[in-house]
Amino acid sequence: MNNLEIDIETFSSVDLSKSGVYKYSESPDFEILLFGYSVDGTEVKVVDLALGEIIPEEIIEALTNPTVTKWAFNAMFERVCISRYLGTYLDSKQWKCSMIWSAFLGLPLSLEDSGIVLGLEKQKLKEGKDLIKYFCVPCKATKTNNFRIRNMPEDAIDKWNAFKAYNKRDVEVEMQIQERLKKFPVPDFVWDEYHIDQEINDRGIRVDKVLVERAIELDGIIKEELTSEMQKLTGIENPNSVVQIKSWLADNGLEMESLDKKTVESVLKEASGDMVSILKMRQKLAKSSVKKYQAMQNAACQDDRCRGMFQFYGANRTGRFAGRLVQLQNLPQNHMEDLAEARALLRNGNYEAFKFLYDDIPDTLSQLIRTAFIPGEGKKFIVADFSAIEARVIAWFAGEDWRSKVFRDGGDIYCASASQMFGVPVEKHGINGHLRQKGKIAELALGYGGSVGALVSMGALDMGLEESELPELVNAWRESNPRIVRFWWDVDRAIKQAIRSKHYVSAYSLGFCCKSGILFIKLPSGRELAYVKPRIGENRYGGESVTYEGLNDKKQWDRLESYGPKFVENIVQATSRDLLMYAMKSLEGCRIVAHVHDEVIIEADESLSLIDVCEKMAVVPEWAEGLLLRADGYICNFYKKD
Repeated sequence: MNNLEIDIETFSSVDLSKSGVYKYSESPDFEILLFGYSVDGTEVKVVDLALGEIIPEEIIEALTNPTVTKWAFNAMFERVCISRYLGTYLDSKQWKCSMIWSAFLGLPLSLEDSGIVLGLEKQKLKEGKDLIKYFCVPCKATKTNNFRIRNMPEDAIDKWNAFKAYNKRDVEVEMQIQERLKKFPVPDFVWDEYHIDQEINDRGIRVDKVLVERAIELDGIIKEELTSEMQKLTGIENPNSVVQIKSWLADNGLEMESLDKKTVESVLKEASGDMVSILKMRQKLAKSSVKKYQAMQNAACQDDRCRGMFQFYGANRTGRFAGRLVQLQNLPQNHMEDLAEARALLRNGNYEAFKFLYDDIPDTLSQLIRTAFIPGEGKKFIVADFSAIEARVIAWFAGEDWRSKVFRDGGDIYCASASQMFGVPVEKHGINGHLRQKGKIAELALGYGGSVGALVSMGALDMGLEESELPELVNAWRESNPRIVRFWWDVDRAIKQAIRSKHYVSAYSLGFCCKSGILFIKLPSGRELAYVKPRIGENRYGGESVTYEGLNDKKQWDRLESYGPKFVENIVQATSRDLLMYAMKSLEGCRIVAHVHDEVIIEADESLSLIDVCEKMAVVPEWAEGLLLRADGYICNFYKKD
C-alpha cells in the first residue's frame, strides 16, 4: 500500500463553522459515521460505522504507517477527526491534501467547485448538503419526529443509503482531481511548508479565558446602558435599528443616507446638542467589540488553546495564508499606553473603575482583543516581523538602487521617498517633515500601478491632501521610481509573450510559461503561481489586457482581468510569503503559535532570545541574493502591537 484516499462523514453537536475541527471533534457526542476509502486507486469502499461495521485492520495500521501517504480534500479535517476516533495523534507529515493541490494550481478551495471547473466525469452529489444537515448535526425536536434531537440511519434508511453513496462519490471525485492534476505535482518543499502549517494549527495559541468572559460580560452591560439611555432620549424602541435611528434624525432635521463611521464622524463636526449625544452613542452601540472575543470562546479547546486558525494557500493567487475562526489577520490595532492596567481591571471584573477611567468602553474592549492571546505557563511571547518587506522586495526585483540604499543605511523609506519626489531633504519631525506624509501615502498606494483613486482609497484626502495635488503626487512618485514602473510593464510584456508564443520567457529572475491551459509564473524561490485559462483580449479602454479564470470578490468562479502592475503585486506578495516561510523553517524548533502577514508569534521559554529570533528571520535565502532583509521584534506577556 502506497496511498490511502479517505473521506469521512461525522456527527457532533458543536458547530463546525464557528468552532473549527479541533473543538468539534472534542465534543463527547462526536463520532465518525461513514469512513470512505480507496487503496492505491482501487474501488472505493465505505465502512458504515454508524450501523456497526468496523474499519479493516490493515487500514487502521496504514493510518499510522509512515510509508503510506494519506490523502483527503481538506485533509486537516480527516486527520484531526480520525486522530480523535483512534485516541492517538496522527502525524501530519504522513498526510497530503488534494485541496492544497487544487489551490496550488489556482483552482477553488471547494471539492464541488474544483470538480466543476475541471469538468470531471463524476461530480460531487448536490444532495449532500441536505443529507449532512439531516444526519451530521442535531435536529429540532418536534411532535412529528417524536421529539428526537438527532436523526439516525434507521429514521430514514433511504436517505442513509443515499448518504453512503454521497460519501463514496466524494472519494471518487478527490481521486479524479488528483488524476487530472498529476502533470503538475506540488513540489516537495511546498508539502514541507504545508506540514509546518499543520503543526502550527495543531499547536494552537492559548487564550485568556477569564479576560474573554469578562469582556463579553462588560460589553453586554454597556450595550444595555446605552440602549436604555438612547430610548430615554429618543423614544425609539430599538436603537440598534438603522431605519429607526435615521427616521428619528430626519424628524429632528438631520437627513443621513448612511450611519457608517466616516459619515457619522463628518456630521459630528457640525452637529450640536442631543444630536451629538445620540450619534456618539449610536457609534458606540454599533461597534462590534466582542465578536472576536466570542470567536475565541467558540474556538477554544478544553486546554484553552485556539487551533486551526490558518488556511495554507488560502489566497491561491499568491499562496499566502488566510485566517480562519478568530481571523488574526484583521485584529483591531491597539494604541493605548496603559494596556496592562486596562487589561488587569477588566480581568479582575472591576467594571466601575474601568468605566470611570475609559470613556469609550467599546473602543477600549476592541483595543484589548489582542491581549486575550497569552503564552503558556512559564512562557513568554516573542513577536518578530520583517521591516517594510514588500517595499524591499519590489526594490530588489526592479533594481531601484536608491531605495535599496535607504534600507542598507537603515533610513526611513517614507522620508526618502518624499525627498526623491520633491528634490529636497526630508526628516521625520525635522526639515521638510510635513512632506513625509505625502511620501507615506504615495508609498502605500502607488507601488502596484495605483493612481489618484488608490490615493483616495488609502485616505489621502483624510490626511489633509487636496484632491488637486493628487495627480502631481502620482507623477512625482513614478518619476522617482522609473525602474519599478519599467518592472510593471516588462512583466506585462513577458506574460503576453508567454501566452502568445507558448514558449518560456524569463525576466527579472522570473519565468513565464503556458502549459495545458495554465499560465505559470516561476518565482525566485522555485515556487510557481498559476493562472487558469489565460487569454489576451481587449479591456474597457480599448487596450490589450490579460484575463484568466479565478474566484472573484464574491467567491464566484469568473473571468478576471489583470495587467502588469497587478501581476507584480502578486509576485511581490508571493515572494514576501516565501521569505516568511523560509524564516518559519529556520525557526521550526521555536514553537511558533501564530503568524500574521509578515509577523511570527513564538511561545518561548527563557533560553530563547529576541536577538536570535530576529537574526534568524533576517537571513536571506540563496535564491534572494542581494535582497536586504531586516527583522524587528519585542517580548511580551500578552499579544499586542508594539
